[in-house]
Amino acid sequence: MASIEHSAVLSAPPERVFALLERVEDFADYSDLIDSIEALGEGRYRWHVRAVGMEWAFLVMITEREAPSRLAWESIEGVRNQGRYRLRPVPEGTEVTLSLDYEIKNRLVAKAVHRAAQPLVARVSRQILERVEARL
Repeated sequence: MASIEHSAVLSAPPERVFALLERVEDFADYSDLIDSIEALGEGRYRWHVRAVGMEWAFLVMITEREAPSRLAWESIEGVRNQGRYRLRPVPEGTEVTLSLDYEIKNRLVAKAVHRAAQPLVARVSRQILERVEARL
């Protein structure tokens, strides 16, 4: 599995940041690469994403929701991935760290995705965190 990590500091307490991050379905409003996210109930969400010239769909389930410090998920269908947001209070507000692990079975597609994934995930994460901060 490939791994990517991205961190940022938001000028708000962890409780406020977590309250927005746990609204997963709103992420589609935060990034131009996310077409839509459907809330399916019971902590499950279907994501539709456009990246590296392809459309990707996957179903994820929230595996851990520990307010205000951790939100984790794992795919149960589609692109295999698991990730987590870790929130930590710092003097400036909240340090938010996104860790994402993913696996793509098709080797040819995987090579293109691996080259593009780091900047794409950083871009999406930055967009999400900037827009979360704007809403705080």
